[in-house]
Amino acid sequence: MHPIENNDNRHFHRIHFASKATLSCEGKTWDCEIIDLCLKGCLLRFEFPWEDDLEKIYTLSLPLSKDILIKMELSAAHIVDNQVGFKCEHIDIDSISELRRLLEFNLGNSDLLERDLLALSE
Repeated sequence: MHPIENNDNRHFHRIHFASKATLSCEGKTWDCEIIDLCLKGCLLRFEFPWEDDLEKIYTLSLPLSKDILIKMELSAAHIVDNQVGFKCEHIDIDSISELRRLLEFNLGNSDLLERDLLALSE
């Protein structure tokens, strides 16, 4: 789990975070793997190429432990075969707190996280 180089114009630092998660929408559920994660979204890998509706809002469930679950409401931002970039549309206060701790731990630099939080509020 390392910060990804920010060579493009992204406002948020991403971390590699290989973990299993679940994406759901309107009664459908997909198992997926998180490739990377940031305050404003994530990149997910699915078993098959993504063919679902781009206009829908999806719910990501990322269990960190038996007692800790991060939930985010997402919209698809870009698709390349079985990898889909999602933008965070909504996250509750408990989930953002857990995500913040996870990012801060993996970034190893609270100043980078503070800069991301400032960019998120703009």
